Amino acid sequence: MWRHIAANAITFLVVGLFLLGGVILWGRAQYDTPGPLTQAICLQVERGSNMRRVSSDLETQGAVSSAAIFRLGANYQEKTDQLKAGSFLVEPDASMEDIVEQITRGGASTCGTEIVYRIGVNRVSVQVRELNPATNRFEERAQFTPGVDEEPAVYSETLAENDTRLRVAMAEGVTSWQVVDALKGLSMMQGEVTEVPAEGSLAPDSYEIRPGDSRPELLAKMQEAQELLLMVAWESRDPDLPIETPEELLVLASIVEKETGVANERGQVASVFVNRLNQGMRLQTDPTVIYGITRGEGVLGRGLRRSELRTRTAYNTYVIEGLPPTPIANPGRASLTAAAQPDETGFIFFVADGTGGHAFATTLAEHNENVVRWRKIEAERGAAAAGNASTGGN
Repeated sequence: MWRHIAANAITFLVVGLFLLGGVILWGRAQYDTPGPLTQAICLQVERGSNMRRVSSDLETQGAVSSAAIFRLGANYQEKTDQLKAGSFLVEPDASMEDIVEQITRGGASTCGTEIVYRIGVNRVSVQVRELNPATNRFEERAQFTPGVDEEPAVYSETLAENDTRLRVAMAEGVTSWQVVDALKGLSMMQGEVTEVPAEGSLAPDSYEIRPGDSRPELLAKMQEAQELLLMVAWESRDPDLPIETPEELLVLASIVEKETGVANERGQVASVFVNRLNQGMRLQTDPTVIYGITRGEGVLGRGLRRSELRTRTAYNTYVIEGLPPTPIANPGRASLTAAAQPDETGFIFFVADGTGGHAFATTLAEHNENVVRWRKIEAERGAAAAGNASTGGN
């Protein structure tokens, strides 16, 4: 009898273990295989939240098949206590394992609303954007110029939301003074900037900020990033470059940055200045003359006068030999690379071609022909503008 009972117990135990193993395998399959989500969603994890609330939210939005399995999987991977606050874009078919990795890894929010403070060459603007999970694209909700336009209600409403991402986007070619002036206008930042960073020492990029962040600390981060970019460019420079120091490379890159906004022209523009340096020619570039007038404090807002082109200043490359003493703006990675590794050309001249780019030339005769074409384009545009003005623009 006891032998019979023992045999039954062993049988039940084996069946139980088999079933348990099957449940574990089923649960594991549910955890790491593609999930049921058919359209991307923006998952918001509030500060102080926990894995139970998040898993319930995911189940409600149809991103996971079982909140319980989601929690068990996170617990098994020892990630339950690593939950990070933020807004996370959950893609279609994302597995529970993928989602757990997203919400415990941290870093910048990948969806939701964001406010971008854009520091441009000609103006500072504020843009309120929201990610559309269906298209995975940010859609603009409002844009305005601080100190000029009235702040839209959506700006203050979005700023008050806990999960709003804030970014400072610094464009290539802005001056250090422009960056400092713009940061002073950001009321959510703290800390006084007592000295404008050296020209060219700030890396154009997008920087995430939070209310209460320090202006000096953000500037220090920009400087560290630029030091790294400059070091990489300097180490990869052409061996016969007529540049003796990383500082001179930074000066050259800043001139390239101000001379063209066309990406595929940077190498050609850099080649013109390198060829001129090699031949002992003056650089003769307007942006340096302008910097000598403004010192980077704002935009000149008019054309250069003939007298200004003849006046000797440390930055007037129509008069001085070689490079100016400092950069004239903050160059980005692409311009640093172009200055370090310019295209191999015979170009020593260039002029605007009417398309936003430039016409390059190796001889003065070719250059003069290009200038004639450009003057004709200018005259035609001037006549068209005058005609529009006289007819009220109709």
